[in-house]
Amino acid sequence: MCVEDRISSFPDPILCHILSFLPIKEAVRTSIISTKWRYLFASISTIKFEGYSMSGLTDRNMDSFKNFVYRLLKSPDQVRLDCFRLSHEICSWNDGDHDFDISGWICAALCRGVKEIELQLSYLDDILPAVLFTCRSLVTLKLDAVGHKFKFPSDVCLGNLKTLHFRDSFFGDSIHRLISNCHVLEDLAFIECDFYNISKINIQIPSLKRLILDFDLGESGGLDYVVVINAPNLVYFQYTDVVAKGYTLSTMKSLEKAHITICGCDTIDSQTIATHLIQGICNVRSLHLTINEEIFRTSRLPIFHNLIEFKFLGRGFSGREIWLMEFLHRVAPNLETLTLNFSVAAGTQWKALEVPSCLSFHL
Repeated sequence: MCVEDRISSFPDPILCHILSFLPIKEAVRTSIISTKWRYLFASISTIKFEGYSMSGLTDRNMDSFKNFVYRLLKSPDQVRLDCFRLSHEICSWNDGDHDFDISGWICAALCRGVKEIELQLSYLDDILPAVLFTCRSLVTLKLDAVGHKFKFPSDVCLGNLKTLHFRDSFFGDSIHRLISNCHVLEDLAFIECDFYNISKINIQIPSLKRLILDFDLGESGGLDYVVVINAPNLVYFQYTDVVAKGYTLSTMKSLEKAHITICGCDTIDSQTIATHLIQGICNVRSLHLTINEEIFRTSRLPIFHNLIEFKFLGRGFSGREIWLMEFLHRVAPNLETLTLNFSVAAGTQWKALEVPSCLSFHL
């Protein structure tokens, strides 16, 4: 019985779109299906070299692999790229003997009008081309660069970039030059990053909707910089760090959800400084708060009129139940959902506490 090959009858753009969801190795294997499929993989709009793509790679077939990548990226008749991704596995092969032209690959992707670039590479010195930071086609840029110290060129400008993520990297003052030249940025994340020789982290982006500042809680002492955030359209905010030198947050009228994880330090003003952080998010509707000591002065907190969901993770500290009741009583009159996530220590005095009105009328 002859079964009709209905998939092969699809137009080439649809077939290429389907192939874009496959690992590059599987996409290439479809070339043996028929004459129609032989060169389809070369027109896919998503190119990802991840762990599976690198499996089976040996010194013997290394030259063939490099030639394949070169042809795939630099052929002049290729369609525009939606996504180009390199994972950490490529680094294990990129030594003095093999010398992958990663900078050339990135330039080739940029020449094809790539919209999304994601690089997971260790120590990017001399790998990132300067043109990466002046590309008008980029909409998403994610750089996981272990230990890399970024220094951005003077002409940096990513006019159409909406998503910018950094992980495990170091930044000096030139980061402000990059941020200020991303005019439509909506999603900004610094994850496990660090800042050096800098007095202020200044994030002033009217278009920003999502901001993640997820730093190292293990750092001892306070931080030497002030955190300044002016993002009136922010919807989601995540902050993880020890107490900074100071916080200046503009009113975030659109804020829907905030995740705050913060540890104190030994300076006498740490409670006051930390309280400035929580004051800046008083319009939030959903708050997840993690603290390991009585770090916010409840007497100085504003009323959170919009807060309807509160999750509290209070790592063991003396009097946390009293602090929590004061917090709820003062700042959360309209609370509907309350989640407490911590082990109950011996001696916790819940029964002696007055139940806040928000738990009686709205919960």
